Amino acid sequence: MKTLFTIFFLLLIVTSCNQTNTTMENTHTSEELANDTTPRVTGIGGIFFFSDNPEEAKEWYSKNLGLEVNEWGSSFEFRNANRPEEINYLQWSPFKQGSKYFEPSKKEFMINYRVQNIEGLVRNLKANGVTILDEIETYDYGKFVHIMDAEGNKIELWEPVDSVFTAMGGKTTK
Repeated sequence: MKTLFTIFFLLLIVTSCNQTNTTMENTHTSEELANDTTPRVTGIGGIFFFSDNPEEAKEWYSKNLGLEVNEWGSSFEFRNANRPEEINYLQWSPFKQGSKYFEPSKKEFMINYRVQNIEGLVRNLKANGVTILDEIETYDYGKFVHIMDAEGNKIELWEPVDSVFTAMGGKTTK
């Protein structure tokens, strides 16, 4: 559990720093960034971890930390730094201990990264010798593919269609 809190805290810091970066190096206009299609990670899309009892974990986080929970965990709502009118989402989900979803990784967590231009990113990753675990799958709410990093962590890449979640409504953690 201590590892989970450390990971969550670090992700929160990284996300906060990414959204408030106003250094001199950042000379791109909001319009340029909004129209950028460079294949890359744009943020964190989800935090997935093993739990002995996911339902009890969701209940505990709801009761004690105020998370709005649903059948998958909790959807965190935030604004896109380059398009503030756009609502984005991050999914927090406990998985039953031993779930096959994280395989072939042996870790107790998996991180989902939000990306743009997933096809171009997968081409770049293949050219760099990165292990691609499956083909890009497309759903109403976005495109997904799984890769392995250099330390054997399974990573989920997601090119989201956030408007689908916004249209669905429902409670979110803000």
